[in-house]
Amino acid sequence: MNTSIVGRHIELTEPIKDYVNSSIEIFKKYNLDIISVNAIISQEEKNGRKAFTFEFTLNIAHLDTVVVKQKDKDLYAAIDIAVDRVSKVLRRHHDKITGHKATKLTEVEASEIEDKIANELEKLESEIFPVKLSSYKPIDIEEALEELKASDATFKVFYDKDDNMRVLYKSSQEGKFGLY
Repeated sequence: MNTSIVGRHIELTEPIKDYVNSSIEIFKKYNLDIISVNAIISQEEKNGRKAFTFEFTLNIAHLDTVVVKQKDKDLYAAIDIAVDRVSKVLRRHHDKITGHKATKLTEVEASEIEDKIANELEKLESEIFPVKLSSYKPIDIEEALEELKASDATFKVFYDKDDNMRVLYKSSQEGKFGLY
């Protein structure tokens, strides 16, 4: 994790740098892939009052950049509040990742998937067996009806002249046919 601390209109002393670095160490407990952390400390003076602005910019892999700005009269209070706000974002993201029940496809071994598919197919083998269509070329509905009447099958699957897959079936009423 790359860290940088920048001071604008303020001299960065060693105690300030140490405090910011110790605050950044807190982020490691979330086990996220934090690429870089930038801390920007600036001091402003308006109407004779000093105010400190502290900003964290975190670049995290597989997540957008997290930016937190905090303004306060006390620099250390601003740092603490900003750390709490960043920790909240990181905790939520960490909980989202670890609490999700779905398994990534990359984590599942191919053999496990193949075994499950083979087991499912074995269960269905006794009930279902594959049959190829006798003809993949389009035929008229009249031709399909004649073929169905000539055979003892209950239905016929075919492609019509518009390249739509159709099903012609014998109805429960004697001598009637249905068409999907």
